Amino acid sequence: MQRPGRNRNRISPGNGSTGRRWRVDNAGAWPLLGTVTGELEKQVLKGVSRSFYLTLRLLPGPMRGAASLGYLLARTSDTLADSSGIPVAERMVALENFATAVAGDGMAPHLDPDLVDAISDERERRLLGCMDQLLEWLRKMPAAEADLVREVVAIIISGQVLDLERFANADTAHPVALESDAALEDYAWRVAGCVGEFWTKLGFLTLGDRFSTESPGILLERGAAYGKGLQLVNILRDVAEDLAAGRCYLPVSDTGDTRELLACHRRWVGKAREWTREGESYARTLHSRRLRAATVLPALIARETLEPLGSVMWSELRQRVKVPRSQVYGLVLRAFLSPPPGT
Repeated sequence: MQRPGRNRNRISPGNGSTGRRWRVDNAGAWPLLGTVTGELEKQVLKGVSRSFYLTLRLLPGPMRGAASLGYLLARTSDTLADSSGIPVAERMVALENFATAVAGDGMAPHLDPDLVDAISDERERRLLGCMDQLLEWLRKMPAAEADLVREVVAIIISGQVLDLERFANADTAHPVALESDAALEDYAWRVAGCVGEFWTKLGFLTLGDRFSTESPGILLERGAAYGKGLQLVNILRDVAEDLAAGRCYLPVSDTGDTRELLACHRRWVGKAREWTREGESYARTLHSRRLRAATVLPALIARETLEPLGSVMWSELRQRVKVPRSQVYGLVLRAFLSPPPGT
């Protein structure tokens, strides 16, 4: 569970994805899964989030279609929200039109060519170019799965809109910080905790009793916490980079006081550890080895990311902590070796 791009919503277990109940035939979605996401995995998904790409590849087939599409739609909205070369008001309109399309009318919004040109990443421009196919995929998806995708994407977009409103006038000289712990937790839920809930609902929906030994209610709570934890890891890792752009997701009274920033940062590192451990508890209840691996992998990566952040100095935060690719693949193996329920 992570988040796409600057707004950091990622759809994978814990960053906001979850599962639930009876088996639904996925045949209608699979032709588009082959033609659309096959290329996007290579051109976009793998490049922008290798950890989620690995998670997606591990998912059982019945869950993979909706999880893939949910991520790609959220990544699309994040690309629209993060086009910093375009005025905030224009980005808000683009997000509103995209949200309307996802919610029901299925027509891809017209994008101002200036907005598209302002996106420097070729993979993100390609993703925007696939908007029609993604919406067509959503229309052909089984209704219950499509409803879950629409629900989670709507919540994520609400977090992206809130982000734009909150930091509309922020810049390096005039940074803006979140006003409270509650504001940070609410933001983390909107862009990632809701993905943990989505993951739980989707799992029970498509796999039924083969999903988990735990009750849906408990897993919904764990999934939300896990997603918030993964989002918090991203915030803690990127705090110096965000602050340089005028955004401070940590609730501090003085963004220029590095001692206050570090104290707040360390406090939230503890909360991130607590929340991401929920992902490991969540994964231990899952029947499928592939599903356990897909679900626990982000938690393992988060643990490795949090380790150096626990005692980092402010000057060190300017150098972004990143788990090496070789270590990530080692964590994939470890995820596959996670024990089944009851052991």
